[in-house]
Order: sequence, then structure tokens, then C-alpha cells
Amino acid sequence: MKHASLPIAAIICFLAGLGLQYPLPARATAAPASQGEDVLITKVKAPFKGDLDQIRDRRVVRVLVNYSRTRFFLERGRPHGFEYELLKAYEKELNKGVKAYQGVKLFFIPVPFDQLLTALQEGKGDIAAAGLTITPDREKQVAFTTPYLPDVSEVVIHHRAVKDLNTLENLSGRMVYVRKNSSYVTHLEQLNTRLKKQKLKPLQIKEAQQFIITEDILEMVNAGIIDITVADNHLGKAWRQVMPDIVVREDLAINAGGRIAWAVRKENPQLRAHLDQFITKHKKGSLLGNILYNRYYLNASGIRNPMTSLELDKLIGLLELFQKYAGRYDFDHLAIAAQAYQESGLDNSKRSPTGALGIMQVLPSTAADKKINVKDIEKLENNVHAGVKYLHFLRERYFSDPAISPANRVYFSWAAYNAGPAKINQIRKQARKEGFDPNQWFFHVENIAAKVIGRETVTYVANINKYYVAYQLQYDMYYKRQKEIKTLRKKVSSPDVKQK
Repeated sequence: MKHASLPIAAIICFLAGLGLQYPLPARATAAPASQGEDVLITKVKAPFKGDLDQIRDRRVVRVLVNYSRTRFFLERGRPHGFEYELLKAYEKELNKGVKAYQGVKLFFIPVPFDQLLTALQEGKGDIAAAGLTITPDREKQVAFTTPYLPDVSEVVIHHRAVKDLNTLENLSGRMVYVRKNSSYVTHLEQLNTRLKKQKLKPLQIKEAQQFIITEDILEMVNAGIIDITVADNHLGKAWRQVMPDIVVREDLAINAGGRIAWAVRKENPQLRAHLDQFITKHKKGSLLGNILYNRYYLNASGIRNPMTSLELDKLIGLLELFQKYAGRYDFDHLAIAAQAYQESGLDNSKRSPTGALGIMQVLPSTAADKKINVKDIEKLENNVHAGVKYLHFLRERYFSDPAISPANRVYFSWAAYNAGPAKINQIRKQARKEGFDPNQWFFHVENIAAKVIGRETVTYVANINKYYVAYQLQYDMYYKRQKEIKTLRKKVSSPDVKQK
């Protein structure tokens, strides 16, 4: 599924909501705020590829970032993260000796990871800062600064139940799940070339959906949803302190001596040189670099595992029921299963303090509404029916606009199931006013939701999506296994085999 790039005007308005200040052109300093904002939006929104001198004249630096729970994220409506704080320190360096009202300001523009370098080349930002490992392919597109994290290894990370990985060759034939368009993919492909030369079966590279980040994948490995992944060694070492079931294999590196840096356009040597001077003083190993490194690479949280044998048994027992009502109301039954897991852990006996009950955590008043009208929701089947019918009602009543993609209709319906449809549509309206796409949940409306109502609803939708990925992976492997068993049975039962 593709997501549109985040409009630059959106970020300006978004940062305004966070209480951050942005500069006005000198001739407009006395203008009304709305007029000043229009001038700024026009200036920042237009493609621009100038170097540092022109940037100082414009007094705006646009930083392209990607959401990450260590590099750039929102907490109670305000931005945080390793990249964010390091670049805010760069902003101070940039403005040394300059009066505050004449200073250059940084604007952080979140874009999907796979669009970072393209957006930079097209002049939609001036710096790309998203934990980018320098690779030959990326160096053909952009210029990298001095690394702020040098000597990085990309290492195998697996669940503690995996016992038979002694060499990289042991990855032959296994599935390794990694972030889409990451350097991990490139280096795993190089490993596959080596395996092929050794006449070994290649490993299966499974790229995550666009909005699944490396920290999400580590969570899923810790939970036993995924067996094996690859991540930067510093990420693995930081997160294993709060994820006891991941094993960071620094002895199994698919790439060593990696360098993580910021990127600029090749035609911006002044900006690159100025960034290099700053990074040399503040990279990892310096006082500030070490403070930020320790602060952000030691903060994590876990999710439950929906694919343990106990939970899997629960799911298998419920699949027929999910299929029945998901089919009736045109949903993917695994998506409904994922929502049920988020709501109750697939436990129909669950009761909430607010009065919601059952596997889908339905309020009796909701089930009794004439639009739903499902009785006896303490019974498992009726509870599933009521929950799915209510989700269908939300989608058809509030999110049926053809401009909203089918997937986003479900995302918005999940958000409304958690926070109420009126609130979600109010947030969509605010998103439109602030320049976001009101028809896209990820990267757009979720940002406003985090600011307005906090992380609960954002986390709710994200967690369901994680569980959905887990179920899809499990069934993908299940069907592949069934196919292989069927093929094997045919071979074993063939006359040639029997004669032997």
C-alpha cells in the first residue's frame, strides 16, 4: 500500500500546534500572523535546492525524517528522538552570533522511509536524517555527511528459541524479516549471492510493510512472532535490555564497518561541510553524542505474542467464527482476529471497567442500538457478531467516501472503534486544515490524533496492524508447509519411489 508524501505545509502547521516558533521574512515581521504564515508556507512548500548561503537568506532548513521510536517520534504531542535532539543542537550551532529573530529554524518533515532520498533530490527537504547507512547505491543519489555513528555492524537477531544458528550459512533456506528498502535488504541479497556460490539454498528475505519499523520487528522477534531479523548492532544491544527473549548475534554480522550519516544533495557542498564540522564535534564519543545515544537507545516497550502455541490454539478455535462474520460484513477475517486479540487477548470472559465485555469488548448499549441490534452479547458468537457489525457500521456510515482507500477505511474504523467516530472525523477535519491528507491514517491523521487525544488510539491501530502481520505470516508459512507436505506425499506415493 502506498502513502502520499507528507505536505510540507502540514508540518509547518503541525509544529505550530506544538508551540514551536518559525521565522518570518524581515519585511514581514510586523505582519499579522496569518499573513506571515502564508509567506512562510509558500517559501517552504516550493521546491528549493539552494546551498547554505541561500538557506541562511531563507532562514529555513527542512529536515526529512522518518518515524522511529529512537530517532524521531511524538510523545504527548511533542517531538523527541536521537535525530531530533542532535539536529536541534545543530540549529543552535547554525545560529551562533545571530539575533533570535534573524535565526535559521529547522522544520522536521516526516516522510515514508522509501521516499526520503527522492524527496531530498526533488528539493522537498534540505537534509535527510533517518539513521541512513551509507551504501554505494545511495551514494550515487546523494552526498553523505561525516558519520555520526561510525563502525556499525548489521547483525542477526533471533528469538532465544532458535538454537541452530552458528554461521551465516545456517541462514540458508530460512526466512529473515527486515525493514523494507533498508540497507539490510541490500546486504542480505549480497549474502544470498555468497550462498549461491557455495551451492546453498538462498535465505528468504521478507520485507516489512511500509509502516512497520525496525523497532516493531524487534518487538515481534522478542514476542516469538518472527524468528529472525537483522538490525544495527547498537539498536539490538539497546533493546535487548528490555526485550529478554531476543538474542543479538554480534558474531553473525551481514555487514561490518557501516557508517550512519545525514544526507544532503550533491549540489550543496557548503551545507555538507558545515554539517561535517558540527558532527565532528558532536558525534558518538562526544559528550552530547553519548548523552543522546544513551537516552534514546535504552527506551523500549513490548507487545504480547499472539502466536504462542496457547494463543494459536485459541485462534484456530475461533477462525470459523471470524470467517463467518468477516465474510458477512466484507472484512479480512485475520484483521478481525487481530482486533479481537488487541481488545481481549481472545478472551470472551474479559470485562472492562467501562462496561465493555467479551472478545470484541462491546458495550451493551452499542449492541442494543437499533443499527446493531444484537442480543446476548455475553455469548461468544453474538459478541463477535456485534463487534464486527459495529465495525461495519462505522466504516459504512463515517468512512465510505470513495476518496478513502479500502485499507484506510478499516484503519479509520478501528480508530473510531477505540475513540468514537465523531472524534476521529473531527481529527480528520483538523488534519485537512493543517495540510495533512484526511484520507490517510498512517503518516497523516495519526499525527494529529497523537497530538489531540494522545497515543492510545494511535497505538491501538498500530498494534492491531502488528498482530495482523503476525497472523498473515503464520498462515503464509502454514500454507507453504501444507503445499510442501502435499508435494512430498506425491513423491513418496509415486510408483517409482515405491519400486525403490
